[in-house]
Amino acid sequence: MTALVWLTRDLRSHDHPALRAALERRERIIPVFCFDDRLLQGRHACGPRTQFMLECLADLDERLGDSLVFRRGSPEQELPAVARGAGATEMHFSADSGPFARRRIDRVRRAMRDAGVESFAHPGLHAVDDLDGPRTQAGKPYTVFTPFHRTWLATPRRRLLGRPRSLGSLPSGVDKGALPSLTDLGLRQEVEDPLPGGETAGRERLSRFLRSRVGEYADNHDALGRDTTSRLSPYLHFGCVSAREIEQRLPRGKGPDAFRRQLCWRDFYHHVLLHHPRNARSEFQERYRGSISWSYAERRFEAWRDGRTGYPLVDAGMRQLRREGWVHNRARLVVGSFLTKDLGIDWRWGERWFMKLLIDGDQANNNGNWQWIASVGVDPQPAFRRIYNPARHQERFDPRGEYVRRYVPELRAVPHEHLTEPWTMPYETQQSCSCVIGRDYPAPIVDHGHARREALQRFRVRRA
Repeated sequence: MTALVWLTRDLRSHDHPALRAALERRERIIPVFCFDDRLLQGRHACGPRTQFMLECLADLDERLGDSLVFRRGSPEQELPAVARGAGATEMHFSADSGPFARRRIDRVRRAMRDAGVESFAHPGLHAVDDLDGPRTQAGKPYTVFTPFHRTWLATPRRRLLGRPRSLGSLPSGVDKGALPSLTDLGLRQEVEDPLPGGETAGRERLSRFLRSRVGEYADNHDALGRDTTSRLSPYLHFGCVSAREIEQRLPRGKGPDAFRRQLCWRDFYHHVLLHHPRNARSEFQERYRGSISWSYAERRFEAWRDGRTGYPLVDAGMRQLRREGWVHNRARLVVGSFLTKDLGIDWRWGERWFMKLLIDGDQANNNGNWQWIASVGVDPQPAFRRIYNPARHQERFDPRGEYVRRYVPELRAVPHEHLTEPWTMPYETQQSCSCVIGRDYPAPIVDHGHARREALQRFRVRRA
């Protein structure tokens, strides 16, 4: 009477449908996590995100009473072997929407069927249970957010599930295995100050956000200097807290409604990738596939990557990514606009760099946001609506310069009136504040006005 629970990115004990279903059906439960090199060393390999995941696994193992089994290898080989050793007849897991995840699930289910083990898929990664369910009146998947949001709000929700009882000890035929280190997995930590991983940290962060910040979220979530965001995205990506529980615990009001809308954006991009897996590698809008003359200027890309563009807000965003493995959402939009519109560089380069460092790097959301800001995705707005002036955005969202000064120390002594465009400082002022442009801080690598005209021409030529 034993069942396996295959864990992927549902690393929590609270509100876990797959875990609860297994406990209701079988007397003994064995949770298993497989370190799959195809994923860890694959296209979106990321040391910071993997380290965060390792911390999530260590925390979950403790919460489950030291009963989490670790394996290194492909799950379609490792899971049947664990099932044989344990005499398991069932396996439960959380359904996923990404193209790699779905292919891997298919392989695992075939292997388990061949081993005589029945597999059961459960919800748990999104706020709504069935991402395939929301449809337009014509019966098609959604590609525009606003109507999806209306349908999403009206979709019934499942009840929350509590934390399960102790899972007990492992059977004698099952070796627990060891939780590897990041070095064991052939990766390294590349950011200085990441958030700690785990359900414990995630639930504490959620509670603090609900107590003190959610009420002002609608008015202040774009304020870069104050940073009143939840920073829950890494914990959502690895399932340390469930989107369903977060939504259930949100109070009424303008701020909570704005945050609930962000949960809907998350589900929307997963819905889009579920139905359009080609988006993982190419533009959603067919007219732009292979037809925009993207730049592949490596030196300009490196300047953007390293936060040396000469535009303070862009550089602050890219340096925050380097330091924390996380970036404020408003800064993500600005740096994405700068790369794809001001520099004209292929959005896939930016997507790939973000996935290399982001601890919340989620393929569906990262891809959706990059295509959105590059004006090639499901966003119906014309390209000129997504060309952001870094100086004007800095004036609006970091009016006191707190965000820029925090991440770009060369600019800390620059007078406020010159902080958005430090290259306009008189030379004497540059000397007095120890920020000589071209020596202590780079001059702008492009002129925004000229770059904007070029970007519009790129899209205009394609439309023609």
